[in-house]
Amino acid sequence: MTAISETNLANPFHRGKVRDTYILSDDTLLMVATDRTSAFDVVLPTAIPEKGAVLCQISAFWFKKLAGIVPNHFLDLALNRPELGVPTEIARRSMVVKKAERINVECVARGFITGSAWSEYRRSGTVQGNPMPEGMREGDQFPEVLFTPTTKAEVGHDENMSFTEVVDMVGAKLADQLRDTTIALYSAARDFARTKGIIIADTKVEFGRIDDELTLIDELMTPDSSRFWDEAGYEPGKSQPNFDKQYVRDWLDSAGWDHEPPAPELPDKVVDKTRERYVEAYTRLTGATLS
Repeated sequence: MTAISETNLANPFHRGKVRDTYILSDDTLLMVATDRTSAFDVVLPTAIPEKGAVLCQISAFWFKKLAGIVPNHFLDLALNRPELGVPTEIARRSMVVKKAERINVECVARGFITGSAWSEYRRSGTVQGNPMPEGMREGDQFPEVLFTPTTKAEVGHDENMSFTEVVDMVGAKLADQLRDTTIALYSAARDFARTKGIIIADTKVEFGRIDDELTLIDELMTPDSSRFWDEAGYEPGKSQPNFDKQYVRDWLDSAGWDHEPPAPELPDKVVDKTRERYVEAYTRLTGATLS
């Protein structure tokens, strides 16, 4: 690995909705979680302070904790690699990871009915086209964890995929692996989080291949990629008290935004409250203070 310069930090190898990625060597990358925020697949004009540090450090926590389920790309926090020369403020939101060949499927596990699943259920009694039990309330737990994959869109909106479409894209064996591993990761994280007073209602994870081996990549069980509810206030039939970006989504909907670019600026109150919720999620789950 080589040290990274200020010039290199201004020119990422890849820029995603909320992450910037830089090349460290032929097989390693520096992945920086920025304070950019996206909602409804649109990057907002307003950043959330500390968000990137939370996403980076909570992902590192989960990569270590869930490593027994599937290999992952995490090597170290940049904070632990001073030889890389990454400025401290960027290092606290950066991971050193192994380079992988990404599989272009967003793997979503749902344990509770909420969000777009709840909207579809109210319309048709289904979730991603599959019939669900009658009489479910918003926030109810599903009888079993659902695998509801979507496309991986760099810009624009992700689109739902049927399991058959996943099979057509990657083959039956890998599709089964993606489904079963996603559900195993979600189930293990959900059970652990309940011991910390947090319900993980759903999550999305991403995979790639390293030396032809299925590998967990990107972020993991963050307030951006998951819905975190406060178990103390959980009550089906209503919107749940949360530690994720649902507060941002709710404000955007109340402001009348149509979910198409450009998005409106977030008021200071929404920014401050969202930051507080992200940091609390990190502290509750890890028992640590944000570095």
